[in-house]
Amino acid sequence: MNGLAARALPALGLAGALLAWEAVVRLGDIPAYTLPAPTLVARTLADNLGSLLGSWWFTVQVTFGALALACLGGVLVASAFALWRPLEAALLPLAVVLQVTPIVAVAPLILIYVDSTTAALLLCAWIVAFFPILSNTVAGLRSADPRLRELFRLYRASPAQRLRLLLVPSALPYFIAGLKISGGLSLIGAVTAEMVAGAAGRETGLASRILEASFRTETPKMFAALTLLVLTGVLIHAGFGLLARRLLGPGQAPGPE
Repeated sequence: MNGLAARALPALGLAGALLAWEAVVRLGDIPAYTLPAPTLVARTLADNLGSLLGSWWFTVQVTFGALALACLGGVLVASAFALWRPLEAALLPLAVVLQVTPIVAVAPLILIYVDSTTAALLLCAWIVAFFPILSNTVAGLRSADPRLRELFRLYRASPAQRLRLLLVPSALPYFIAGLKISGGLSLIGAVTAEMVAGAAGRETGLASRILEASFRTETPKMFAALTLLVLTGVLIHAGFGLLARRLLGPGQAPGPE
């Protein structure tokens, strides 16, 4: 299969799914409040784009703010773990607890203890995005060639030199793999936390628009907001995939941990 055909197949599959959806709605005479047709969703999105874009921008800010904090915290903690094993043994279980605890269960508590709703949403999205960065970076820092490690010890390299010259280059592919995972998870965390919060008003994201539309049985508007969320997630995934190919070359990034 040539490159053009490989790129065309996903588009053809998506177009076929949308056409089938449109046909089912029209032939089955399904009401819009039950299942709107793709053409109606597109019209609704165009009609409400002005109001939805403000909410979309809020969701994007929370998503990338949480992702930036997860990258900063994950890399710093992973570096400390790599340089001092007892610290990893003491703190890694806490990170695992954060990872395995459902954010839906934690979000109401965070909203109680954190006064700012925006800060609470950031914290919830950070919790979801943090662990993949941490675990993949730790695995990357551990993946350095043992012979090179011994060489650095032989030349009495300082911990900072080992980290900068040996461990960081080894960990970069793993970090990029974790970043691709955490990019989507931070969006999921932001949307989930906002739905749990049930926030309303101007400074709210697309999750609030979906909740408002569901209360009013405006199903086409729900699908329009959901379409923006899906497109955002696809763009995040594609953007980090492009970053991985630019930094590492095609096929060089390892699978997620």
